[in-house]
Amino acid sequence: MHAFTFYNPTRIEFGENKEANIGDYMSEFRVKKALIVYGSNRIKDDGLFDIVVQSLHDNDIDFVECGGIKSNPVLSKVREGINIAKSAKVDCVLSVGGGSCLDSAKAIAAGALADEDVWEFFVGKKVVDALPIFDIMTLAATGSEMNSGGVVTNDETLQKYSIGGKPLFPKVSIINPKLQTTVSREYLVYSASDVIAHSIEAYLTAKDRPNIVNRLVENNIKTVMETTEILLDNPDDLVARGDFAWAATLALNGLTHAGVQGLSFPNHMIEHAMSAVCDVPHGAGLSVVMPAWMMWYQKNNLPQFERFAHKIFGKKNATDGIIALKAWFDKIGTPTTLAQLNIDDETLDAVIDNALDNAKAWQMDDIYDRQALEEIFSLAKL
Repeated sequence: MHAFTFYNPTRIEFGENKEANIGDYMSEFRVKKALIVYGSNRIKDDGLFDIVVQSLHDNDIDFVECGGIKSNPVLSKVREGINIAKSAKVDCVLSVGGGSCLDSAKAIAAGALADEDVWEFFVGKKVVDALPIFDIMTLAATGSEMNSGGVVTNDETLQKYSIGGKPLFPKVSIINPKLQTTVSREYLVYSASDVIAHSIEAYLTAKDRPNIVNRLVENNIKTVMETTEILLDNPDDLVARGDFAWAATLALNGLTHAGVQGLSFPNHMIEHAMSAVCDVPHGAGLSVVMPAWMMWYQKNNLPQFERFAHKIFGKKNATDGIIALKAWFDKIGTPTTLAQLNIDDETLDAVIDNALDNAKAWQMDDIYDRQALEEIFSLAKL
């Protein structure tokens, strides 16, 4: 195992009704005024917002709101949130929603204490300070509740880039599986795809992987697959819902990268171009990209692909394992072809151009040139 530093200061509060304690948790950090970041009015319609507000009031924490965060969050909305945060002089940010809300909250938390435009933190400037961040997760997918990263699309330039840094780790994250029982069937399967992608990026690209990490990744993937099928039949199964939610967190909280060397995130690099140009759901884009990329890349790391095929699907060779993954995506109903995302050849040209820019920004353009991307996307048409 290679030398590594594992740092994760986020406190997880897992369990039913934990959201009612959010004010108690936040008061430990002596905050007095929060910016609540959320998506649709669903959290108000179903009563969650009232529970949160009551807990804040009970702890003498005032608040202002920034609603309307969309899936594939955009920079213009982040800037709006920063303006609200600065004008209201909030001293923390509370995200109530899924990964898109939390990613936006992280960017707002950084921008609220900065003189420069927040986009500077997406294109190279280091985040050295941010407002304290808290969250209540209503969807499990991104793992953003226990890491310091966030992804936002610049809706002027169509660059889908990430922000990160130690100040952006949430202070406290609440995971109540019951809050996630209303997630739509579509976003459940998209989330499964996202979690699997987070799990396999380092697993299939790294030059060296400790066996304990391999096993963690494999068990995480199998847990996601098992619980997804259970939840498609019974969305109210809280045991499966809890296992799925924790698997989403574990996939990207640093544990699956500990002691790993030489990893990259090509599936996310490619998909970010798809969702930036076409605004497709991130997980849906990943379920199209993954099998195509795996078919194209397997020769570069054949023993690990063979291990994946054997450990996850009981198959003997790498190609059969990839076919089995694609078949499973088809079974649960997440897209596996570009046609299912309505991406035609003209649109695909724009996606490839965008992906080439991503490859340069991610320092992966030595592998992912235009020819490589065209070959991968040709496999995504099948």
